[in-house]
Amino acid sequence: MDSIKLTQFSHGGGCGCKIAPAVLSGLLSRMPAGLVPPELLVGTEHADDAAVYRLNDRQAVVATTDFFTPIVDDPHDFGRIAATNALSDVYAMGARPILALAVVGMPIDKLPPEVIGRILEGGASVCRDAGIPLAGGHSIDVLEPIYGLVGLGVVDPAQVKTNAGALAGDVLILTKPLGVGILSAGLKKGILSPQGYAEMVRWTTTLNRVGERLAGIDGVHAMTDVTGFGLAGHLLEVCRASQLGAELAFADLPLIDEAERLVREGVATGASTRNWASYGEAVHLPADTPEWQRKLITDPQTSGGLLVAAASGAVDAVLAAVREMQGSEARVIGQLVAGSAGIQVR
Repeated sequence: MDSIKLTQFSHGGGCGCKIAPAVLSGLLSRMPAGLVPPELLVGTEHADDAAVYRLNDRQAVVATTDFFTPIVDDPHDFGRIAATNALSDVYAMGARPILALAVVGMPIDKLPPEVIGRILEGGASVCRDAGIPLAGGHSIDVLEPIYGLVGLGVVDPAQVKTNAGALAGDVLILTKPLGVGILSAGLKKGILSPQGYAEMVRWTTTLNRVGERLAGIDGVHAMTDVTGFGLAGHLLEVCRASQLGAELAFADLPLIDEAERLVREGVATGASTRNWASYGEAVHLPADTPEWQRKLITDPQTSGGLLVAAASGAVDAVLAAVREMQGSEARVIGQLVAGSAGIQVR
């Protein structure tokens, strides 16, 4: 079992295997309009993290699904990372998860049952940590290993956080450091250190449970999680949905140390290039910006942090909540401004 490397089956691992933003936008534009009942508070209109359906004046159900191909070779770690990433969409809406269903696709003729079992055990362990049952799921026989969850949660309709609620003057806060995609590229090249791998697993298996707490803080206006489209891509979704521009201070971005070293040496994922090709015209960089900085802001994050838009008076409460619940420091990285949807990096 130890000789099997899960990433050998992946053409693109973790959230790096997402369809490029421009391609996805084109596909979704072909989708015919469907039924939109008044109870559907959040649907497909703004590329939000999950759907939200109001049950009554005090309760709404949050529904999402997320799955991907292996980003690491260890099956238990893969299961943990995929499950943590899937539940992040529930937390990003300000909700509390209540149950999950497993999404399983495995090449049965290539992976021993012991390996598949370890993937499932990893996912189940994260559900236990989140305090929810893994209540079922669906499995198929496919060419590449695929694992993830359907996540269901509940939230007060008045506390739903979408990417469309940001206001001009809001401060932007990021709750995890960037660089997971770069570390995954280093792993595939065989140049990631044991310490770098430990950091990668640490951040990708840290539940964004603080999202539920943040939803109850006055002045928190919008949230999303940073995943396969990179920081710039998901910030642009906030800008477009909220009809605002954004200013980012690159020097203030939290970075995983080894990821910064690797990207300076030219290590990056193909998804980073695809991301830039999809939305680079809306991201304005100084003329002398080195290539590695562009790679970092477009780096696909697997199970990345929450991107929070909050009034200046709420910043201290947000930072304190992340410190208490996550045991790490969130960072102020910029602000939202009036104007056309786009990002100015300084």
